[in-house]
Amino acid sequence: MGDVAVGARSGQGGEEHRGRPAESADQAPDSAVPSGSEEQAGEDGRVSEDRTAPDGQGDKPKAQPKPPRSFWKELPILIGIALVLALLIKTFLVQAFSIPSDSMQNTLQQGDRVLVDKLTPWFGSEPERGEVVVFHDPDNWLAGEPTPNPNPLQKVLSWIGLMPSAEEKDLIKRVVGVGGDTIECKGTGPLTVNGVALNEPYVYPGNTPCSQDDQGGQFKVKVPDGFIWVMGDHRQNSRDSRYNQADRNDGFVPVDKVVGRAVVIAWPINRWNNLPVPDTFDQPGLAAGSTSAAVLTAAPQGVALVGAVPLVLWRRRRYGVGEGRRQG
Repeated sequence: MGDVAVGARSGQGGEEHRGRPAESADQAPDSAVPSGSEEQAGEDGRVSEDRTAPDGQGDKPKAQPKPPRSFWKELPILIGIALVLALLIKTFLVQAFSIPSDSMQNTLQQGDRVLVDKLTPWFGSEPERGEVVVFHDPDNWLAGEPTPNPNPLQKVLSWIGLMPSAEEKDLIKRVVGVGGDTIECKGTGPLTVNGVALNEPYVYPGNTPCSQDDQGGQFKVKVPDGFIWVMGDHRQNSRDSRYNQADRNDGFVPVDKVVGRAVVIAWPINRWNNLPVPDTFDQPGLAAGSTSAAVLTAAPQGVALVGAVPLVLWRRRRYGVGEGRRQG
């Protein structure tokens, strides 16, 4: 029989194509081109692999990692971040202050640098007896005192909190009484708070707890709510509440004028020390007559508890409820 045609045109089903012989189904022509995944033979008979991608795209070179930035290019960014952090710390957490006088000797010496806690008042806490506090001038207590003239660098450093501010008129004294307390000085002392005599080892050696003069050294006062009564540890060299009773606050310092509590002597290094509340202010009965003592003690803890409740609920909702849903 003759060769069988491999293809037929429509309408000529029985007509044979005699132009070329038919190829068997199991025999591939020598000129057949393999697919991209097949191997093909070269002219020299060796087999090579076709690595051309089906879409005609070859392998792309890997992206080279970018070289790290130069230290000098990153330095301004690091300095900027440090300045922002320092400013935030000064505003909300801790600020440095310089001691300009001898009124707090020997607890603090002229030239000492102290760190003042500014965070606690944000949580509603108020000054307590025995604390050393920094406060803004209530009513021209610093009249006639010379004002330092800092250079530009000192101004910048004080603005970000790395140096004490020379422009702000602040004072530092020890809190002797809070709202509701009755404070009295007779003769040379001792100083009494709500009828309880204070043992004051922090008073400057050679000084008496009370001063015998007619300018304010002898007194008996009751501290109004929202105010404090302050005195220097160098009793005979401190212009404190005793000698400002003629001002608009009768010598009392408004609580809202308090910057914060001095907690640490940070400079010079040989004077590193903390500033705790003396034990004499923990005597039983000292708080009698004080209307705010109990509230002041509990205020920070109460505020912290209220602030913690939403966080606990959020964590329970995120982890507890979420796991329950996944497991259920």
